[in-house]
Amino acid sequence: MSGLTNLEFLFFVIVAIFCGLSLRFSLGYAKQLWSQTYHYTLTISLLPPITMVITSLISGNIALSLGMIGALSIVRFRNPVKNPFELIIFFGLITVGIGMAIDYKYGVGLTIIINFVIIAFKILENYFEKKGKKIFSYSFEEGNLLNIIQIKAKSKIKAIEDHANLNELSIDNINQTFNYELIFSSKKELEIFKKEIENQSTIDELLVRYGN
Repeated sequence: MSGLTNLEFLFFVIVAIFCGLSLRFSLGYAKQLWSQTYHYTLTISLLPPITMVITSLISGNIALSLGMIGALSIVRFRNPVKNPFELIIFFGLITVGIGMAIDYKYGVGLTIIINFVIIAFKILENYFEKKGKKIFSYSFEEGNLLNIIQIKAKSKIKAIEDHANLNELSIDNINQTFNYELIFSSKKELEIFKKEIENQSTIDELLVRYGN
């Protein structure tokens, strides 16, 4: 980066911004809704170029590096990270910025790899869902807005117990009821399931909570 003109350096800063934005759209495709907010979009876009500029400034200058470490140590990050994946994304964005400062091929290459992994796993998940199988379980800590249906029934309902989206089953021996909880990433999927089971006579209570 030291041999670049100001215009060339500005070009690579813009490339770093687009690397961050590409991850934002990959996360959106993977239904990671936490990444689609205004604050996260700007964070994802700005983190690589900021890291790139910092790395370029302190590279080859030990005194400046020590001064920058001291200055950055003042900053306190108190925003809680929702899950390990979010932390990995931030770490990946920082690494993209460092890679861009050393050689743009590293930054762009890492961005392509991260995007490929995110999209590939989402395609794989969609493929198995079409076959009625699940390779991942849903979690309230995933950063997604989930759609939940809770069912209280007088007796066992095999169609629910065998469903791929079943998250929890509990039996109340005192009241002789079976309590089911199913989680859906899509509101449409939940509505379809609800229509399939809501007319069953054994169901006493049905509660739906929409997350998106």
